[in-house]
Amino acid sequence: MRFGSNLRASKLPPSKTFENFDKKRLPAKVANHLNVLVNGSFLNRSENILAFGNPGSGKTHLLCAIGHALIERGEKILFIPCGQLVQDLLIAKRGLEITKKLKKLSKFDAVIIDDIGYVQQSREEMEVLFTFLADRYEQGSLMITSNLPFSRWEQIFKDPMTTAAAIDRLVHHSVILELNIDSYRMEQAKRREPNRKDL
Repeated sequence: MRFGSNLRASKLPPSKTFENFDKKRLPAKVANHLNVLVNGSFLNRSENILAFGNPGSGKTHLLCAIGHALIERGEKILFIPCGQLVQDLLIAKRGLEITKKLKKLSKFDAVIIDDIGYVQQSREEMEVLFTFLADRYEQGSLMITSNLPFSRWEQIFKDPMTTAAAIDRLVHHSVILELNIDSYRMEQAKRREPNRKDL
């Protein structure tokens, strides 16, 4: 019963599991970390998992697959696109319920934030995102995907001091997964292309 309710509450895409994930594509360094991540010990230490890479490199699928594996172990995980998280936090702030919202999010052992930096944030959006990151610091794990390396995170947080403070909190207790590999979707598309010589 608990597994089913945790899975529903997680909002994890049902198809993004290890069953249909090609682990052979992973860089050796990342593949070597998988067993440690799937056993969930990082959650006890409130460590963060930060996955960087090009669009289509499998970051989201990888973190979602880890999320599914953790739910099977009885953990509470939430998957949420960064844009949606920011909007939810803004609505809570405007309704003077930000503390209540943060408390609700704190009940999850890990929150997977997909695509930080994909949508440019306004200053108000940046502030609520930073509030959330600061609230989770050393209290609960974050699992984050981003196409942007840290050197470009000022695009997200607008201000050098806030950017540095956000990165500092995230990196302090973290495992960084770099997926510097070709786009999986591009590979699939190329395989489907007819051979030009046969035309």
